[in-house]
Amino acid sequence: MKQDSAKHDIKLMNRADLQLPLTKFDYQDKLVVVTGGAAGIGRCISLSFAANGAKVIILDRDQEACRETVELGTTHDFKHDILWLAVDLAKPEAVNQAVSDLRSSLDRSGVSVLINNAAIANAHTAHLESEDAEDFDKVLSVNLRAPFLLSRLMIPWLRQASGNIINIASTRAYMSEANSEGYGASKGGVVALTHAMAVTLGKYKLRVNSVSPGWIATEQWQKGMPPALDFSEDDHNQHPAGRVGRPADIAAACLYLGSDDAGFITGVNLTVDGGMTHKMIYI
Repeated sequence: MKQDSAKHDIKLMNRADLQLPLTKFDYQDKLVVVTGGAAGIGRCISLSFAANGAKVIILDRDQEACRETVELGTTHDFKHDILWLAVDLAKPEAVNQAVSDLRSSLDRSGVSVLINNAAIANAHTAHLESEDAEDFDKVLSVNLRAPFLLSRLMIPWLRQASGNIINIASTRAYMSEANSEGYGASKGGVVALTHAMAVTLGKYKLRVNSVSPGWIATEQWQKGMPPALDFSEDDHNQHPAGRVGRPADIAAACLYLGSDDAGFITGVNLTVDGGMTHKMIYI
């Protein structure tokens, strides 16, 4: 497990506008585990929990992105550790090894929040016309099997901390565009997995919820922090909320669902899409 600050050239971070959630929550000294937490929505989630006092452990296979995320936390003077462990969540043996490697940290405090965010995010990776049918299995291995396996392994430490699980699904769980079968199936599975786990883990008083992001502009939150895209008025107007989503919108939902204020919420899928999936659009 790493906690080093990157010393490589990250001048681009000087222009980073960290749009983190505005509302503060008390995660002081709580341990939060975020898969895929080094870039995109996951990076924002990791930094948001760190900014609210949590000790964050990122599980991500991109070591450079992990280092960059740690450096962002350091640059913005977050007082709590952001640690990381490189792991390929597509491999069950790697998931098992990761938990074994983390055991000493987990034993100290338990896990207050496990956020299963990692995913093969390209919605068109596996579809009916894909040349290799195994692409479907690859998507499900990361997007669906990994949350199941990691949640299962983390139960003792979630119980220790009276913690909860947040799975990151997608609005593609219940709406689609052509050639997105693998991703849609995986995210639909995440929503179903969420309410199934909520019922099973209720006996331990562990809550399980999911968040379904809609259109979220993640460009500035990717590795290397590329510039933000300019969206058209039509892009923004597809959303009743009046704008394309930001990673902070998803992080805010996670901060709330992970908190004691959400103690009566479990088995729920919270859609965070600016109302887009409720707006009828005729072309």
